[in-house]
Amino acid sequence: MKRILLSLLTLASTVLAGDFAGETGLQLYSLRDIFKTDPAAALDKVKSFGVKVVETYNTPTPAAADLRKMLDERGIKAVSGHFGYDSFTKEPAVIVASAKALGLEYVGCAWIPHTVAEFSMEDAEKAAADFNKWGEALAKDGLKFMYHCHGYEFKPIAEGSEKTFMDVLMEKTKPEFVAFEMDVFWVVHPGADPVKYLNKYPKRWQLLHIKDMAKTARVGIFTGKAPHEEGVVVGTGRMDWSAILKAAAAAGVKHYFIEDEHPAAATQIPQSIKYLETLK
Repeated sequence: MKRILLSLLTLASTVLAGDFAGETGLQLYSLRDIFKTDPAAALDKVKSFGVKVVETYNTPTPAAADLRKMLDERGIKAVSGHFGYDSFTKEPAVIVASAKALGLEYVGCAWIPHTVAEFSMEDAEKAAADFNKWGEALAKDGLKFMYHCHGYEFKPIAEGSEKTFMDVLMEKTKPEFVAFEMDVFWVVHPGADPVKYLNKYPKRWQLLHIKDMAKTARVGIFTGKAPHEEGVVVGTGRMDWSAILKAAAAAGVKHYFIEDEHPAAATQIPQSIKYLETLK
């Protein structure tokens, strides 16, 4: 009887085990408050989560070479990083040097300058032209440019139109030079469907931010801004992660990063990782 019980317990644990095949990384912005005063402690926290792949954010506290050394000492690899839009125009050589020092594969930005809530066709077309130019230049240095969506791009180009500015960015950028990073929170926040966009643009979405949203949060907003408290433990919010991650795998997403902007992110992140480990 004891042997049968043990066999049943083993079978149960196998059945309950998750099948999410993507490696769970972390966007270091999640621990920005710790980074401000103690970068080493922040990276120790990342290591304690069991995370081995990360994405850096604008102007990380340590210099790139110092941050790389700290990451290496903890067995952590940075595969992508965010830089400011203006930096790509004013100091591209600095971006390349930082990216190479960190050992990045992807280099990108997460915000297109514009008047809040009034993202326009002019903004989208200018950004697309800039992305193509920057992507082509970075490719010569063995780097890939990517753009991280932030909500306002999903605004329809005109009242009643099904076409959005995200469609414009996709259509007017060259796949060989420009990749995209889907932040699931910032797709749902304006009222769009992550699965639809993953299916619509396969191979263009190469990175993805796993970020859940409180069920009580308002959607249909195109500001690209939301209270940090609306970011909740993955699996407890409004996102259908089984459908989203299945679509992401089919679309060719290569890297996944949890990003948690909640004040209690350090507590929430391990819970999110545990959820992903058991997700079917």
